[in-house]
Amino acid sequence: MAVYLITGGARGIGSGIARRLAAAGGTVIIADREKAHVDGARSVICDVADEAQVASLLTGIEAVEGKLDGLVCNAGVMIRKPVEDLTLEEWNSVLATNLTSTFLLVKAAAPLLRAARGAVVTITSTRAHMSEPHTEAYSASKGGLLALTHALAVSLGPEIRVNCISPGWINTSGETLSPADHTQHPAGRVGTVEDVAELAAFLLSGKSGFITGAEFIADGGMTRKMIYV
Repeated sequence: MAVYLITGGARGIGSGIARRLAAAGGTVIIADREKAHVDGARSVICDVADEAQVASLLTGIEAVEGKLDGLVCNAGVMIRKPVEDLTLEEWNSVLATNLTSTFLLVKAAAPLLRAARGAVVTITSTRAHMSEPHTEAYSASKGGLLALTHALAVSLGPEIRVNCISPGWINTSGETLSPADHTQHPAGRVGTVEDVAELAAFLLSGKSGFITGAEFIADGGMTRKMIYV
């Protein structure tokens, strides 16, 4: 039975990925700063920006599950402020959670992943390529995560594959959206957490064994659409 670690899995995309992997029979560990409630998953309270907590998390997985086949680095936060008002502390906190955490997790998990010839999936964002106003820290962190992904793929291969998913607009809350929200997408709709979860499951599986260092943009085609106002 495959063992997977999902960070930021208490809600949203991370929760969807955890549910998808658990439903397929995987053993799932969710690391989050809040308690996760996903059937069949073990929840661990962990701030993945803290090196000591990450080390403890991986020590626990080695002791309890005994192996690790897949790691999904999904934890992320956004602080939306004009750059003049964004403090250095806020900037650092976003980069720590969104970018540095992946470095800490892969560093700590590498021995287990190497032994299993496992895979890593990072959750970046289309904001690695395009921006909204006042998202400097978030965009920088996601652009850095995209680059870190292909660097890790080269360094850790062939034993460990590393790929990233860059979601666009994903309706993580389940709210009712307007027809215009959907029809502006070339795919005809806003994305769902299940869309991302299916892609993550594929990238963690042996079916993607020849894919590493790659970015998969899951945005319904929006980054390919020319928009003039």
